[in-house]
Amino acid sequence: MLFSNESGALVAKRQGETLRIEAWGKDAFRVRSTMYPEFTGNDWALTEEKPEAKTVISITEREDGPFAEISNGRIKATVNFAGVLTFYRDDKMFLREYFRNYGGTESKESRCLKYVNRDFRPYVGGDYHLTVKFESNDGEKIFGMGQYQQPYTNLKGCVLNMEQRNSQITVPFAVSSLGYGFLWNNPAVGRVTFGNNYTEWIAEATKEMDYWITVGDAPRNLIANYTEVTGRSPEMPEDLLGLWQCKLRYRTQEEVLKVAHDCQKNGVLIDCIVIDFFHWTVQGDWKFDEKYWPDPKAMVDELHSMGIKVMVSVWPSVDKRSENFYDMLERGLLLKNERGGLQNYDYQGDCTIFDATNPEARDYVWNICKKNYYDLGIDMFWLDNSEPDLVKYDFDSLRYHMGPALEVSNIYPQCYSRVFYDKMKDIQDRPPVNLLRSAWAGSQKYGNVVWSGDVPSTFEAFRDQLAAGLNMGLAGISWWTTDIGGFMTDDVNDPDFRQLLVRWFEFAVFSPVLRIHGDRGPYNIPALDDRDFGGGYLHTGQDNELWSYGEDNFKIMKDQLALRHKLIPYIKTLYEETSKNGSPILRTLFYEFPEDEKCWETYDEYMFGDKYLVAPVLNLNEYERQVYLPAGKWEDIRDGKVYEGGQTITASAPIESIPVFEKK
Repeated sequence: MLFSNESGALVAKRQGETLRIEAWGKDAFRVRSTMYPEFTGNDWALTEEKPEAKTVISITEREDGPFAEISNGRIKATVNFAGVLTFYRDDKMFLREYFRNYGGTESKESRCLKYVNRDFRPYVGGDYHLTVKFESNDGEKIFGMGQYQQPYTNLKGCVLNMEQRNSQITVPFAVSSLGYGFLWNNPAVGRVTFGNNYTEWIAEATKEMDYWITVGDAPRNLIANYTEVTGRSPEMPEDLLGLWQCKLRYRTQEEVLKVAHDCQKNGVLIDCIVIDFFHWTVQGDWKFDEKYWPDPKAMVDELHSMGIKVMVSVWPSVDKRSENFYDMLERGLLLKNERGGLQNYDYQGDCTIFDATNPEARDYVWNICKKNYYDLGIDMFWLDNSEPDLVKYDFDSLRYHMGPALEVSNIYPQCYSRVFYDKMKDIQDRPPVNLLRSAWAGSQKYGNVVWSGDVPSTFEAFRDQLAAGLNMGLAGISWWTTDIGGFMTDDVNDPDFRQLLVRWFEFAVFSPVLRIHGDRGPYNIPALDDRDFGGGYLHTGQDNELWSYGEDNFKIMKDQLALRHKLIPYIKTLYEETSKNGSPILRTLFYEFPEDEKCWETYDEYMFGDKYLVAPVLNLNEYERQVYLPAGKWEDIRDGKVYEGGQTITASAPIESIPVFEKK
């Protein structure tokens, strides 16, 4: 192992590998390795200006060979003669690479297994399959990593596929209970295993290893360090902190205007109304079907006069029948297939996907959407299918402008969001806010409200969304929301579904964005026409306005909406905080109470900012529940009763409300 100090970076070379460790932000390192002569120069999620840092590097010769160490504030890394990395916080080891080969570490066990810490396995004629292993820490808890449809908030023991799919969002930043944060700064398709025997990160295809690691006293310090180098959310306009009204789907401008007026008539304040998919002609035209939307500008103007913002759905799919398909194909603006035909998506058409990793493609789509939507007054865009959704996730058969899909797929939703954010931020006097179904590390800086995808309308799925929202926040994505009631509903008249809807609404009041949406069965509403394209032929779901579910439920949700409006000044401060230091809005208990061991093990309640402890009802026909209150005094916001913390209480949970306690 040959060590050198290159302008404050520790560089080590051995057997064709170049390892580079350098300070990158407060108490943090960026660690890269490659088998190529040079690094790619891609910064991926590390988009912010690199903060100044003073590193201390020492290179010595020991009895067993050369040895080097580098420090940046409270973090230190050492590299031994075999290239094995060990990390320390305040000189206490917290992470070491896993190495079971002949010699090479202080560990004498299992040398004959021939496992190496960084394994670059070449593809014939191509790049590398990369495996990086670390020793596991007993008792460690791990959080973050984005959104996975599972009930586990603590990810220790979990295997996570790093792939973007509908309702699965890879944001590869992990927060450890041992006081460190770890960003896998690589958009390749892969997998991470937080095993009890070792931790293993895999990139299916890559040119280099790239990760970023930081230390801190508490999760809030780790999130602050992380968002300093990946970016922070812009300001959220206050006029979007109320209810976003949506359903699958409003088919005509008359339906949209009728719902808006009915909201006013029924005393339901809405901040935004959403026009969902297939308001267009075919996918890839990115325009209203004139038959059902004859004057969208007049519609938008009328909604604006009512104080309502307008959001419209845009998909990345391009139908072969689209007026833009062949032009985009000739220009090279579409996703390329390494083998087979052009079809990559088959919902309601023979489609492929536009290549959002290509700046020219981003400009092309924006220019169409600006003309057909933005210039008509549309305020925001719903960037659906932003993974992108594919007929089959055969990443090895696809290629983007940025590289093979195996190497870059996970960054697609971030590039997709930039079609709109990059342009809108320069031409309007308010921060852009758009809705997406996926994200990657650093997406928080692009005005993305991320929702949890097309999830079932069940209490089991509801529980999973709580875990998802908490871990998204710990991965730096604070602007997060769900379809209230879940997306897929068989029968809106089912009393169990209506109970779920109410419980979900009560939870959503104490969420970053209050948004009602869903595909509501039964599907017995006739199509508007018999064409096989355009806005009329596709089905629509049942009504999804607050008054659609019976008078009793309407009263409950209307009262809960009034509570939301009382909270808006407070919620505004939470958005300001996340813009300032990256703090999530939906927070695990341990984020606010890191010294309380029980808070590190309690995942069915959460903090809404630093002031409110929320205990959602996650089971059918549950009308009371156990609530753990950390140290301090806590007032039930419903009856004013004050409880001493440091205990578990039994809290009432009638259908009209969930337990919420204000910290006094």
